[in-house]
Amino acid sequence: MDTPHTDTRSRLIAAAGLIALAGNLLLAAVKLSIGFAAHSLAVLGDGIDSATDVCIALMAVAVSRIIARPSDKEHPWGHGRAETTATMILSFIIFFAGAQLLLQSAQALATGSYTEYTSPLVIIAAAVSIAGKCALAAVQRYLGKKAQSPMILANAQNMKNDIIMSAGVLAGIAAAKLFGRPELDPVIALAVSLWIIKNAVSLFGQMNTELMDGNTDNELYRTLFAAIRSVPGVSHPHRARIRKIANHWDIDVDIEVDANMTVHQAHEIAERTAAAVKCAIPDVYDIMVHIEPAGHASHHPEEQYGLSEADVEREATRRTDA
Repeated sequence: MDTPHTDTRSRLIAAAGLIALAGNLLLAAVKLSIGFAAHSLAVLGDGIDSATDVCIALMAVAVSRIIARPSDKEHPWGHGRAETTATMILSFIIFFAGAQLLLQSAQALATGSYTEYTSPLVIIAAAVSIAGKCALAAVQRYLGKKAQSPMILANAQNMKNDIIMSAGVLAGIAAAKLFGRPELDPVIALAVSLWIIKNAVSLFGQMNTELMDGNTDNELYRTLFAAIRSVPGVSHPHRARIRKIANHWDIDVDIEVDANMTVHQAHEIAERTAAAVKCAIPDVYDIMVHIEPAGHASHHPEEQYGLSEADVEREATRRTDA
């Protein structure tokens, strides 16, 4: 898939944010109102989750404006990391919402302060939530793919999780009616809170890896080395480093060439190497190819770390054995 132009991408992200904002505002209002009216912690938990989705939508709209800005002297790599930073902040918001619900649910179970009657409104709330989230998830996934936005795609997955949680509310109501156990309501709310917290922790881990310039995609390094090996005159690619900036990749790599080449010839090989990598790996923001003379390259022990082909293969073997 071709990478959309920055302006087009920011417009798609803004559209996704506005649609999610309107949809989740409506869903949050309905579910919170019903949750308070029916005294249902499970529905309140679902409503709180929709309220956090409103925050995500607002953040998406704001981020769409920031990432549209061109690179400048303070931000020579552009403003794409605003998307990562925003998603990191959202992981804290989601975690806090889940923790609050966890405490409320645990207190209700400990004190027995839950309703003995399950209102039909709860069933209506769950049904509305499932229908609304199905529509929103489909739209977010479509726009996220079109914009190649990890933030919007993550939001689409988050909404799929919401569908599962709302289905759990319905299942809990059915179980409570069937077995006559009203305490299942706070139990479901407890499960919902743990689900929210799990998603928050997972999202934080993903964004932290990106902000720390980490990359756990072993296949991406394999693709990089294969592309470099396809260029005549290149040997021993090493000290490769790949980091993610929003939906783009920033790549550094060292290669060796014939020590008797002219500077111009070596430069031409470096240009061909960069072109081969960009052809093999979509969405490369920038690639730095460092030339070294074959058989004479040496690195000081204090130089920063980078991966070689041997490192990548060792990691692949380790994962296979595990």
